[in-house]
Amino acid sequence: MAFGAGVLILRRAEAQGAALNLYSARHYNTDEALYGNFSDLSGVKINRIDAEPDPLVERLKAEGDKSPCDVFITTDAGRIERARQMGLLQPVTSEVLTKSVPPNLRDPDNNWFGFSKRARVIMYNKEKVSAADAPKTYEDLADPKWKGKLLIRASGHIYNQSLVGSLLAANGPEKTEAWAKGVAANLARAPRGGDTDQIKGVAAGEAEICVSNTYYYVGLMRSKKPEDREVAAKVGVVFPNQANRGTHVNISGGAVARYAPNKAVAVKFLEYLVSPQAQKYFAEGNSEYPVVPGVALSAELQSLGTFKEDQLNARVFAQNNAEALKIMDRAGWK
Repeated sequence: MAFGAGVLILRRAEAQGAALNLYSARHYNTDEALYGNFSDLSGVKINRIDAEPDPLVERLKAEGDKSPCDVFITTDAGRIERARQMGLLQPVTSEVLTKSVPPNLRDPDNNWFGFSKRARVIMYNKEKVSAADAPKTYEDLADPKWKGKLLIRASGHIYNQSLVGSLLAANGPEKTEAWAKGVAANLARAPRGGDTDQIKGVAAGEAEICVSNTYYYVGLMRSKKPEDREVAAKVGVVFPNQANRGTHVNISGGAVARYAPNKAVAVKFLEYLVSPQAQKYFAEGNSEYPVVPGVALSAELQSLGTFKEDQLNARVFAQNNAEALKIMDRAGWK
């Protein structure tokens, strides 16, 4: 990886007061060390603005060509793709990025790049459901056998919009709408809370199966609280659709803002995010999967086993978000 040369370039820039203006919609305390490491390596000061994704996008739009933002990072391809569609990002030419990030995890026109990934999986209560009987596909979630036994967060959350966006690409609108109606009919209760709440509900016997991103589960495994680790121990994990297209995988992604005043530094920062040290940090710091093949996983991620991932480009399911939400709403999945 050519990151070493990039660091030298940034060290030369430091003499001129190099800085990076970062708009971040990632709210993980563990990212502090990641950003600090970049500053230590490069000498570049990071000026960071943290906010929710939609307000950050609106801020970028309102600032226009006066925006100080160099890099925009957020969770979920749907969010960063919205920024691209609004003309708020710019394409990047970087051999480091295009060689490091697999094609399905970056924008085909290089406007944004995934730097960590998370699988959206099915989980089950080990006391109530055997591994053999657990759902094997996302499509299985609509099977009437699970009526009153399923937990999943609200349709308005973008993680579900992206999941359903991938189902739209795989199965088409009619089958996806029928599936969404089946999911709505199988809910144990009206959706509430985040992914961790769904896992805890299954562990407590409120339902038998749920859907969650992997890092929430690994977070419970790694928790210092015995009760959290107990929850994880009661729940099994299924990577769906291993016999066909593979498990839906989403990203945290980064992009250079359209009017970035410090573009060269911004590109080096994105390259840093796919460097071995940063990729290892994603795996160990926030229990996410690295995007770069061959980077060692944490012991907890390794314990989940290997899996086949859906190779659908993230921009495709991201562009399906709006239609996915309409389908879920019509199906009664609120």
